[in-house]
Amino acid sequence: MSASIQPDVPPSGTGCVECLESDGWWVHLRRCAQCGHIGCCDTSPSQHATAHFRETGHPVIQSFEPGEDWFWNFETEEGFDGPELTPARSRPEDQPTPGPAGAVPDDWRFKIHR
Repeated sequence: MSASIQPDVPPSGTGCVECLESDGWWVHLRRCAQCGHIGCCDTSPSQHATAHFRETGHPVIQSFEPGEDWFWNFETEEGFDGPELTPARSRPEDQPTPGPAGAVPDDWRFKIHR
């Protein structure tokens, strides 16, 4: 198994680390398969998962959305099936999308990256 996937490392939390620190919001969440950092997707305003890759060089993420288990490699720009990571495997199902609750502006659809 590649060093860029560490199945025993738990996620950093239930939401995007940087968005929660800055009262931001996200559309979907991604989990770094190497260190467990939870960041927001590229549709989200701040794109913290990609920023994490650029800052750390950790190339592999997994979706942190309920019912999704796909992986993405930023270096090869390819999706793939990977190993099961340690729980939690997704954000809480009662957490809204976009989220977090109370932080998403009413006009959020006009503020996302397409």
